[in-house]
Amino acid sequence: MFDLKRYLAEKRRTVNAALDRLCGEADSPFRIVQAMRYSLLAEGKRLRPILCIAAAEAVGGGETHALIPACALEMIHTYSLIHDDLPAMDNDDLRRGRPTNHIQFDEATALLAGDALLTMAFEVLAEGAEQEGPDPTRRLKVIREIAVAAGCKGMIEGQMRDLAAEGLVLDATSLEAMHSLKTGALIRASVAAGAISGGADADRINALLHYADRIGLAFQVTDDLLNVEGDPLVMGKAVGTDRNRGKSTYPALMGLEGSRRFSHELIQEALAAISQFDDRSEPLRAIAGYILHRKR
Repeated sequence: MFDLKRYLAEKRRTVNAALDRLCGEADSPFRIVQAMRYSLLAEGKRLRPILCIAAAEAVGGGETHALIPACALEMIHTYSLIHDDLPAMDNDDLRRGRPTNHIQFDEATALLAGDALLTMAFEVLAEGAEQEGPDPTRRLKVIREIAVAAGCKGMIEGQMRDLAAEGLVLDATSLEAMHSLKTGALIRASVAAGAISGGADADRINALLHYADRIGLAFQVTDDLLNVEGDPLVMGKAVGTDRNRGKSTYPALMGLEGSRRFSHELIQEALAAISQFDDRSEPLRAIAGYILHRKR
């Protein structure tokens, strides 16, 4: 049997070591570096970078092909969390079991730390392309995938829709469209970046993108469920905040049981999308199950 717990732990160690190396000295006297490292190196699932690496492995590539894009994706994800937590956005005090960046430092520093992590992500991607020799075509495709997913056609637009929808009741189509951008876009980019880095052909990339779309939405459905019935001590953040802010969620739309059924259906669709892949895709299959049953 595939040991997902061991796989996740090994990949987290690899990603954490690379992030530590890329994000300045641990004893840096510069406040901005301290703030960046505070959030980037906090305990996290590292789902996006691990998906990137697993996708590369699934198409015959290796960890080394995907590690730099994986780190860039985690930098972008962390920047988005720092900004989401700000008083102007979700105004959260706790993230990953610790005070949020603007509580630990201050609002201006948190804003700049997020900006710096976003910028650093593309710095390391560009450096990675330079190191790949005279044909950096794959890395350029990866850079475009990540830029689109993180920008106004992806995550940013999803966040904007989320803010605009507070106090409203969205229908299923609008809710899925919002979350496909806010949460799903970066998960899709993670899988795409890994597949491209690993040298996948168009058919395999398309299959993996369908997988990513389904697990991305399932991830959000599970997030919505955890915000209702999760354990804040396990999650490292408060629960019940969606209802307090009047957010449209899957439990509000279809109830707890309906949301659970929907998430199961999404995972089955994701697994069907990669059913023709060989044993190298076993981590992706196991991660799909992890997304369904996670507690944080």
